[in-house]
Amino acid sequence: MRTYQLVATAASGIEAITGNELKKMGYNVQVENGKAYFTGTEADIITTNLWLRTADRIKIVFGKFEAKTFDDLFEQTKALPWEQILPMDAEFPVSGKSQKSTLYSVPDCQAIVKKAIVNRLSEYYHRRTRLPESGALYPIEVAINKDEVILTIDTSGFSLFKRGYRSEKGGAPLKENMAAALVMLTNWFPDRPFYDPTCGSGTIPIEAALIGLNIAPGLKRSFPSEEWNIFEEGLWDRIRNEAKAAANFDVKLDIGGSDIDPHVIAIAKSNAKKAGVAEYVTFKQLALADFTTTKEYGTIVCNPPYGERLSDQEEIEILYKEMGQVFRPLKTWSKYILTSELLFEEFYGERATKKRKLYNGRLRTDFFQYWGTRPPRIKKEIDANESKEK
Repeated sequence: MRTYQLVATAASGIEAITGNELKKMGYNVQVENGKAYFTGTEADIITTNLWLRTADRIKIVFGKFEAKTFDDLFEQTKALPWEQILPMDAEFPVSGKSQKSTLYSVPDCQAIVKKAIVNRLSEYYHRRTRLPESGALYPIEVAINKDEVILTIDTSGFSLFKRGYRSEKGGAPLKENMAAALVMLTNWFPDRPFYDPTCGSGTIPIEAALIGLNIAPGLKRSFPSEEWNIFEEGLWDRIRNEAKAAANFDVKLDIGGSDIDPHVIAIAKSNAKKAGVAEYVTFKQLALADFTTTKEYGTIVCNPPYGERLSDQEEIEILYKEMGQVFRPLKTWSKYILTSELLFEEFYGERATKKRKLYNGRLRTDFFQYWGTRPPRIKKEIDANESKEK
């Protein structure tokens, strides 16, 4: 198999989590702002598309060079071996972006890259007429930053946050990959309780269940690169079947979610069913103020209304004060709250153990973390440590 320079793109603030996912999968990773670079084969393209929980897209980095003139952009783009990936009938739309660069006109850059690729392929395939572009889709992007050009080919198509299970959404829904990132930033283990008391359409509990059951998040969707001829026949099916076999449905999970709105609870149940985790997640209609539990050492993760989602500042203060009153007595529970409200700690009534800056779309938010007490070490572990000391 051929080896490619690949990049997993991610939202600002969670690229390190994406990088850690890749490292756990065995890749050498270089993390930059919004990106995690790694190398891999065709099999790795498939594997990362199916398994990465926090990434947006997997792209092939096909070219990187400096260009300050349109002639430079054209010639260096044309010099790349596009025929190694693009067949004669490839459909290859070109998108673009440019910042702090001499070539600042994005439409012109897109047109020049398109023309250069057409010329290259026409010469290679001995085409005297226009390329048909009637075959598989190969989305190409030209990104220019400080005169450095990076040309990529998108293997994912629409963003990886679109898992395929969320056909209905509540108000201001959290993207699936962001929800997964929130879960992965906590101290939760699948053998402990997990709860979201403002669950909306259920994305956070569903993503927790997918993690707990080791279900690959990309199993229920398709990718345009499945139609590419760079993959040997049957490779996509083999790796997808391996991913299906890796799921562990024998795990016992204690995951729940609630919301005051009965309509979104119905949506959450429907989404959980589509995701294949309905029997592992419990959803119920419940006001935040009515949430109580006798369980211990659990994890709460929630994305309560904030910012544009609640225009009434008085409502925000009441909600967050109520949250503090409900959560603070749960001393063994760790609580994680995502909000853009700068005065959250003041309303909640307690300073966070830790804060982490994240971007929910373009909105700057903070992930307020309140760590609970650790569970006691089991006797076997204590005895083992004591015997080592002797």
